[in-house]
Amino acid sequence: MARQPQPPPFDGALVIDKPKGRTSHDVVDAVRHLVGFRQIGHLGTLDPLATGVLVLLLGRATRLVQFYAGRRKRYTAGFRFGFSTDTYDSDGEAQGPDVPPVLERATLEELASQRLGRFPQTPPSFSAKKVKGRPAYELARKKQPVELKSVDVELFEFQLAEIDGAVARFNIECSSGTYVRSLAHEMGEKLVCGAHLAEITRTAVGEFSLEQAVTLEELAEATRAGRFVDYLIRLDNLLPNFPRVNVLPVVERRVRHGTKFNISVSQIQPGRAEPPPGATSELDGGEPRPPRLRVFSQQNSLIAIAEAVVPRTYQPVVVFEPLP
Repeated sequence: MARQPQPPPFDGALVIDKPKGRTSHDVVDAVRHLVGFRQIGHLGTLDPLATGVLVLLLGRATRLVQFYAGRRKRYTAGFRFGFSTDTYDSDGEAQGPDVPPVLERATLEELASQRLGRFPQTPPSFSAKKVKGRPAYELARKKQPVELKSVDVELFEFQLAEIDGAVARFNIECSSGTYVRSLAHEMGEKLVCGAHLAEITRTAVGEFSLEQAVTLEELAEATRAGRFVDYLIRLDNLLPNFPRVNVLPVVERRVRHGTKFNISVSQIQPGRAEPPPGATSELDGGEPRPPRLRVFSQQNSLIAIAEAVVPRTYQPVVVFEPLP
């Protein structure tokens, strides 16, 4: 008899406080080692320089990654003025002598306010954007020309927090795909003194905030004590901004077979309108999509994510098999 595949031991999300100097893949590998299975992915890469919110999806929750595309992100970032670098951050090579200017609050606030709203941004040459199938940074490291198309991004907040010598720190809320180090480089160009990103912490992405985050050291200690699940956000609690509906067994059978189903408006419970403290609003970026719905059984287990076909008629787009 063929052996039945075993379900992953954990389904849900982890919010990791990524340490400086580690890649996002390093963090995924560390958690895979802790929990002993490989079905783990992350929602959006952080550069090694960055710290803060790195969201991992585990087990069946990895199937929800498509619904997190385009979520707004929040950062605190320090721009170091005086010289630019080839990578636009402190990991790169200086592009001139260090001549720190005298920074004036009014000037920085004016430059930041000019960048609010939607605008085209060209990704840095040292980025993972593909050029004829190769990452742009591979060409940039070999001093080869890199031509990248601009991408429309949006800044919802770009606020000066403090000035500390040659470093100005900002609070930033932006659309997915925004390069904060490009904002630093551009501001340095406008002040004609050069600037680069010296420090950055992601404080929120979508529904996930730094207040929920755990360090790898804390997670390892909890795992040794058998308390790993204390930090796991259960599958049933993800995508809280999507409305939900609990269906009867007869409808559940249709949903599990991927068949369209009808529900009345009165059955739908609205999603959470307000994000948790410190998180962004839950608005997606990009083009509008059909309304989506979390479908639960009568036992309050998430069984599917469905998308509206016509009003009150939904099509399951992700269906979760029941656990044995």
